[in-house]
Amino acid sequence: MYPGVYSRLQPDKVAVWRPSTGEGLTYAELDRRSNQLAQYLRAQGVKRGDHLACFLDNQVAFFEIIWACMRSGLYFTAINHHLAVGEAAYIVEDCDAIALIASANFEQSAELGRVTPACGIKLAIAGEIDGFANYEQALSGQPFTPLADESVGSVMLYSSGTTGRPKGIIRPLPEGPISEGIPGLTSIINGFGLDGDTVYLCPAPLYHAAPSGWSTAVQQVGGTVVLMDRFDAEMALQLIERYRVTHAQFVPAMFIRMLKLDPELRDQYDLASVRMAIHSAAPCPVEVKRRMIEWWGPVIYEYYSSTESAGFARISSEEWLEHPGSVGRSLGAPFHICDDDGNELPAGQPGLIYGESPTGKSFSYHKDDGKTHAALHPAHPGWITVGDIGYLDENGFLYLTDRKSFMIISGGVNIYPQQIENVLAMHPALTDVAVIGVPNEDLGEEVKAVVQLAAGVEPSDALAAQLMALVTAELGKQLTPRSVDFVDELPRTPTGKLLKKELRDKYWLQG
Repeated sequence: MYPGVYSRLQPDKVAVWRPSTGEGLTYAELDRRSNQLAQYLRAQGVKRGDHLACFLDNQVAFFEIIWACMRSGLYFTAINHHLAVGEAAYIVEDCDAIALIASANFEQSAELGRVTPACGIKLAIAGEIDGFANYEQALSGQPFTPLADESVGSVMLYSSGTTGRPKGIIRPLPEGPISEGIPGLTSIINGFGLDGDTVYLCPAPLYHAAPSGWSTAVQQVGGTVVLMDRFDAEMALQLIERYRVTHAQFVPAMFIRMLKLDPELRDQYDLASVRMAIHSAAPCPVEVKRRMIEWWGPVIYEYYSSTESAGFARISSEEWLEHPGSVGRSLGAPFHICDDDGNELPAGQPGLIYGESPTGKSFSYHKDDGKTHAALHPAHPGWITVGDIGYLDENGFLYLTDRKSFMIISGGVNIYPQQIENVLAMHPALTDVAVIGVPNEDLGEEVKAVVQLAAGVEPSDALAAQLMALVTAELGKQLTPRSVDFVDELPRTPTGKLLKKELRDKYWLQG
């Protein structure tokens, strides 16, 4: 199904709410406006297989744009609006966008338009942008009816770039009629029970794969999206109560912020409507997840996947309590754990995680055959890795250890930072923590903890010693950081991913 069907079945039902502004978009309006944009783009010569990029904040028009692309056979690329102009321009040019839609809320939008002259169609939303046509005027006068030759489009998203420059991930356009919806959303819909009664809280930026994918999946089944401008721990609880949210998706950093709210404040809100609180994007510390289950009940679900669709695993609260730390079992083809030569490893032994696309569609990194080849298993091209390290237990449950690029090799010993971060994550003096390897003349690398303190806590040698002693008690001397640095803020993406390359570079490039 898709909005064109729901505009007939439930025209007045709200497809998306934006509580910060009070805006709502019904299915009739979503159908009409996505048709108008599709008609406008076709009139400008945009055809099936072309690329459209958007540079937007979280607003309801995002869904008009993505569904216009999905209904007219276009590739849709959302760009992180926190990027510098040069980085954003790289994506516009790399994806070969011939149309760019940008928000007037960003000062850098005008400059982005100026430095991407090859992109011939530019539309401004939420105000005027020099060099851009007005979005509302472009839609005005266009037919409300679908294109005569509607066809299914696809997203072409870019990796977050936490370990290097973002990579465009592209697949062949789907076949089949648009009335059947977007095939790639099936695993989300079926795996998490999305239906027409779903009310989904989206607390993260829509330029990221998971928030945009889940939100469009909810609209594909006729549910309602509640869109936050940005995550705020107490506001999330308020919106769950107000809109009777049934499904929500978070990252572990959001769980930590909610858990650190005053208990009396947390208990004010009625969260009984929640059927599934889903998390992903980064390994969740065991104690954090245990506390969330104690607070919200057995509604915490986790999944493991990637923009490349390198497998798909899911785990319920009940399964996790029996297998703490696991991200679940595959919902499709099994995962494979391999050494650097591609040999499969026995249960319990960590190695590179290879998965298989649940849709069966091949992918490639746009304009980078080398990166594409490096992600594929040497003997099984259908197996894909994104560089994560983990292991399987005897029952096929997958456990993440860390990313290969984050592994610390100290004196020949492999150390995975995530297990050290997990020990420190819920310490009451900290709001955030990262563990990295820094140069050591004798050992090659040594372990350093970089921490962000809670409000009112002052850095001190005594606190650093306390944190190191905690790791020693839990994990032993070999994994204990040799030093602790205090910083005002750790570099994270708005979706919660830690930018470890940026953090590491400060230590590796300074000498």
